[in-house]
Amino acid sequence: MNHCFRTRVLAIVTKIPRGRTLTYHEVAERAGSPGAYRAVGNVLNKNFDPKIPCHRVIRSDGTFGGYNRGARAKAQLLASEKRG
Repeated sequence: MNHCFRTRVLAIVTKIPRGRTLTYHEVAERAGSPGAYRAVGNVLNKNFDPKIPCHRVIRSDGTFGGYNRGARAKAQLLASEKRG
């Protein structure tokens, strides 16, 4: 995987505000590679930096998608952020 793509993806995800989400496709588009939404998932799956809110990236159909700390943790984080 291209290191520059990874860097762009992580920079985009870092800027997602608390309580908001982007889809994998939206992140791929913003990173300049609209067809690379699966690659976005791969980048995020390998990230363990708590400063990068990977849980804020969801599937285009509104479902949560994967999360390297588990689906339940992703759901709890998103619910917590929506509450305030």
